[in-house]
Amino acid sequence: MKENQATTLIARIDVIVVEDEDAVRLATLQTLELGGFKAIGFATAEQALANITANFGGIIVSDVRLPHASGLDLLAQVVKLDADCPIIMMTGHGHIEMAVEAMRQGAYDFIEKPFSSDRLIASVKRAYEKRRLVIENRRLKLAWTLHPDLPPLIGQSLSIEQLRKQISMLGSVAVDVLINGETGTGKEVVARHLHAASGCKGPFVAINCGALPEAIFESEIFGHEAGAFTNAQKKRIGKLEFADQGTVFLDEIESMPIALQIKMLRVLQEREIERVGSNQIIPLNCRVIAATKENLLALSQKGLFRADLYYRLNAVQISLPPLRERRDDIPVLLAQFFQFAAQRFSRPLPTWNAQQMQTWQAQDWPGNVRELAHFADRYVLGLEFSDATNQAPKSVLSLVDAIDQFERDMIQKTYDTHDGNVAETALALNMPKKTLYDKLKKYQIHASAESTKLVDRPML
Repeated sequence: MKENQATTLIARIDVIVVEDEDAVRLATLQTLELGGFKAIGFATAEQALANITANFGGIIVSDVRLPHASGLDLLAQVVKLDADCPIIMMTGHGHIEMAVEAMRQGAYDFIEKPFSSDRLIASVKRAYEKRRLVIENRRLKLAWTLHPDLPPLIGQSLSIEQLRKQISMLGSVAVDVLINGETGTGKEVVARHLHAASGCKGPFVAINCGALPEAIFESEIFGHEAGAFTNAQKKRIGKLEFADQGTVFLDEIESMPIALQIKMLRVLQEREIERVGSNQIIPLNCRVIAATKENLLALSQKGLFRADLYYRLNAVQISLPPLRERRDDIPVLLAQFFQFAAQRFSRPLPTWNAQQMQTWQAQDWPGNVRELAHFADRYVLGLEFSDATNQAPKSVLSLVDAIDQFERDMIQKTYDTHDGNVAETALALNMPKKTLYDKLKKYQIHASAESTKLVDRPML
């Protein structure tokens, strides 16, 4: 396999499995694929390391005992390459101490052979979700570095990944676009990403069609000559002309007056404009992106929007999903919004627990992402309260630390629910008792004497 082909393949893999026994490796790969993961297997640590690159966005499942380099050697090398890459160690009976040592060296979890399919999938799902949050945080930081003024497009749900692909495909194509989505779904954010992807040298000019009085609408859009009307004392360049070699964003286009819709249709068809009071033809050299929260076809059928303009705009349409259809993105959205708000208001980042997050994910959020961002602002300012336990704010955390805090709170709550019984807590969390013991120590959650005996009891 050529190096560039291998890099592309590994970059698209969710799980790398390292196991020297062919039958076990094959069974593990089949289980993961049935669980919805894309997986690839290697027989040795050396083979796996030769294919693990810095852009690998998945996780690793490795046996502890391998020929030549061991699973611990693999762990050490991967930690050097990417300390945030989750590694799940598989161990045979009698090698628990080695697996616990792997946890101390940075492994995410370990499972004892023989293990059930459910046990493997549960561990991989938790590790992969944490990996997604870390990768998303890195992607956002890179995007801010390249475009510091570009608002982030946050999320890793299938709909958001498809949206990113659409932006990538349409970005450099000189075609007008209609963005359809409910209030607060991020229509202007998508428009700005399309503009950034275009590479255009001109400006991004946003116009809220619902906020402009009809009396000055034509002048604002097309510009005017001196003396064209009362108080027109000097020439004015309109928004379309000002956006030369750039992008014009027409938000709430359903609010555009019908008379101006006729002129806008001609502009889009002929790609030329005339200032008010002038007969001079000016070439239109910009991309037009329109956005609406309404069903323009339904409005046109009622005579409230010109059908010909609708069909002209609808050549390329991007539909944005409401937040209720991408609830899996809510944790990463809130984690980012909490950080934004904490930095903006110079406040510490508050903690939250699993019950609170589950409550937030279950809400409908009719205002969508905008409403969620406003909620985060109020929460950081201490203006939002929850029936769930809300711990006092601490120092500002990184996203990785916030994820750890989320895990700690979940363990603490489950531990308290089961009255400090480690065995029952481990069962409720679908986690080995040895793993739970390690996390109790990591997060300084103190077990009772009776619970400690349960934890120290060898796994059967």
